[in-house]
Amino acid sequence: MNVTDIIHSALAQHKTRFAFELLPPLKGDGMGGTFAAIDPLVEFDPAYINVTFHREGLKQTLLPDGRTERHVVRRRPGTVGISAAIRKKYGVETVPHLICGGLSRYDIEDALIDMDFLGLHSVLALRGDKSQSEERFAPHPQGHAHAAGLVRQIAGMNRGEFVDGEVEVCHHSRFSVGVAGYPETHPEAPSPEADIQFLKAKIDAGADYIVTQLFYDNACFFDFVRRCREAGITVPVIPGIKPLSTVRHLTLLPETFGCRIPEELRREVLAHQDDKAAVRRIGTEWAIAQSRELKAAGVPVLHYYPMGKAENIIEIAKTVF
Repeated sequence: MNVTDIIHSALAQHKTRFAFELLPPLKGDGMGGTFAAIDPLVEFDPAYINVTFHREGLKQTLLPDGRTERHVVRRRPGTVGISAAIRKKYGVETVPHLICGGLSRYDIEDALIDMDFLGLHSVLALRGDKSQSEERFAPHPQGHAHAAGLVRQIAGMNRGEFVDGEVEVCHHSRFSVGVAGYPETHPEAPSPEADIQFLKAKIDAGADYIVTQLFYDNACFFDFVRRCREAGITVPVIPGIKPLSTVRHLTLLPETFGCRIPEELRREVLAHQDDKAAVRRIGTEWAIAQSRELKAAGVPVLHYYPMGKAENIIEIAKTVF
């Protein structure tokens, strides 16, 4: 089953499934670390595993004076190959990310053909971030400026439409297409209303479901779903959860992802800021409470962002699933 089938099966069974996202290993590294991160999480029967796509490595470090220092690190190539290796080893549906940034429509088509050959029939379609050298996102001259165009190309390929025209006799791909949604509004959107309309354009282009950016206030998620439904968006909406784990996340996460840290969580973290283990425990307990409430609300999947460290995700999964 692809991800769309899995989501609808979970809805039909009134069951919430567990899923998570992985960073590919850095250039020059092997798959050992990736498999080691996955091994303990397989115990919780993941509905799917997402694998991110990176144009270039970029790390942010919060300095003592409050400034953020950014520097390039090694790239993370191989999203499609890593996804195929994970699917083969674990038998779990694996979802490679595909972005607009830096790719022509021909590059995208070739990647999709490779995915189809490898049995990867689910994809998360994203615009992607601007590159380090760009003031703002700039599409490839032969690519897509927005994720809606990428979704449209994938949906067209499912119908046998290719960049150079329709192929009369061909093997038709059957990609399940997910897209990103922003409960607290995309940082580049002129307004929350415009952001919902941009999201609707992706659904109208052929997307099957939405995975949200991380958030720490479930009220934001429930309001986001309400606004989606009022706008005529009927596809499933999957909440994305990342447990806060360090004091610097209070600054770094809002700056990077545009999310709001609830004052109650902020106060609790600052009250224990000299105790790293306590801060991590507070973040994990907050994510557990979020997960329980979302599960009780009947979401079909809870999508977690380990960001390379799985220990707190394991603790959450043990408690919630």
